Amino acid sequence: MTNDKLLMTNMNILGIESSCDETSVAVISNDKLTANLISSQDFHSKYGGVVPELSSRAHLQIVIPLVKDALKKSNLELKDIELVTATAGPGLIGALLVGLTFAKGLSYSLKKPFVPVDHIEGHIFSGFLMNEKPEFPYLTLVVSGGHTLLILVKSFTEMKLLGSTVDDAAGEAFDKVSKMLGLSYPGGPQIQNCALNGNPDKVEFPIAETKGKYDFSFSGLKTAVLRYVQKNYSGDKSNRNIPQQDINDIAASFQKAAVSALIKKTEKAIKNFEVNSVSLVGGVAANKSLRDAFSGLCSKYKKKLVIPALEYCGDNAAMIAFRGLTLFNAGKEFKLDYPPYPGLKIEHFS
Repeated sequence: MTNDKLLMTNMNILGIESSCDETSVAVISNDKLTANLISSQDFHSKYGGVVPELSSRAHLQIVIPLVKDALKKSNLELKDIELVTATAGPGLIGALLVGLTFAKGLSYSLKKPFVPVDHIEGHIFSGFLMNEKPEFPYLTLVVSGGHTLLILVKSFTEMKLLGSTVDDAAGEAFDKVSKMLGLSYPGGPQIQNCALNGNPDKVEFPIAETKGKYDFSFSGLKTAVLRYVQKNYSGDKSNRNIPQQDINDIAASFQKAAVSALIKKTEKAIKNFEVNSVSLVGGVAANKSLRDAFSGLCSKYKKKLVIPALEYCGDNAAMIAFRGLTLFNAGKEFKLDYPPYPGLKIEHFS
């Protein structure tokens, strides 16, 4: 956790994140992030994906203890909180309702302002949690479980969506390929671990061409892996007899293609837009191969690269609290009847 100054404010801000399968509570106090607690719902792995109903129940059980622990770690009491923020979307609607409704209740009881935060915007500005921060204007690639977005960020209030995925997001492709290879959920860490011992040139998987200059597509790549597995290994989809080294090679080859697709479109944007820095954010940003590739790309074009620490790549409340603070400082006001939303709000990035 960085103790560097975030924004010049002396407020105590509480952030709550509950969009999927992590419950997180963070506190920003006197310009510093003093707590960022995350409770992960690891039990979903046995189902091969997140079960929405179980996720919502788990959020309900842990959100109050996390708030208490975050306040204690920050040496604050609930009455000291001056701004309440929470994720409003996108995400699982039941999970969102837990954190959002709880935050609204706190705001009402404390008689303090409430700011609903877009989860993707939280990721976009998560680089500001680091000591080395992005410099406007900057290019950011958001690669999370359900979203792959390339965005030009001009300020805290002005963003332009350059491209998105036309089908599967990168994170979804990692999860699905992991399942094809008999690996567990979530797929990102599994693919990365196997790829470490694999040959990335063993199988040449395709990189899709898209109509949109900065758009992405991973459905074809996912299908290519499936066809390769079906063609070369016997058994049904739940029990294929794939030798471990072959799993490693397929994982490495898939990862190479996925990273290449992300780099290709990002490089195109770097060439066509004047930016001071580049930021790689979201859960898939934890992938070492992708981080290394972005490091090489930014070195090539002499651009400052900001990638959040692993703690801030996945779902976390620190980025929600910070984004809520920037919206509050920009004079944005929100009512307590602000609704949760499960899908991406394109108008936020136009």
